[in-house]
Amino acid sequence: VQLQASGGGLVQPGGSLRLSCAASGSIFGINAIGWYRQAPGKQRESVAYIALGGITNYADSVKGRFTISRDNAKNTVYLQMNSLKPEDTAFYYCNLPLALQSWGQGTLVTVSS
Repeated sequence: VQLQASGGGLVQPGGSLRLSCAASGSIFGINAIGWYRQAPGKQRESVAYIALGGITNYADSVKGRFTISRDNAKNTVYLQMNSLKPEDTAFYYCNLPLALQSWGQGTLVTVSS
């Protein structure tokens, strides 16, 4: 299955965005799908992932602000981002934590006033 992230944009500090990760096929049986980000000059890091049964995990830096969810009927995983900070600025990608694929272009989130 191929994954494509979208929904990025420019937002002011404290604002919200919802990212979407659309799969080319069914995600029903996929154990875990995750969101990652890479800021300029920094290494890519895991932001959150969601496993079968709805089990979720978040990086400490986004806990309480970001929420990951999956809609198996739409073959889509979402990342709701609230209370955004300038340090959240990065390219965001989705991928399979247990079977990493090529990273693709990602979607750019810029948090700035």
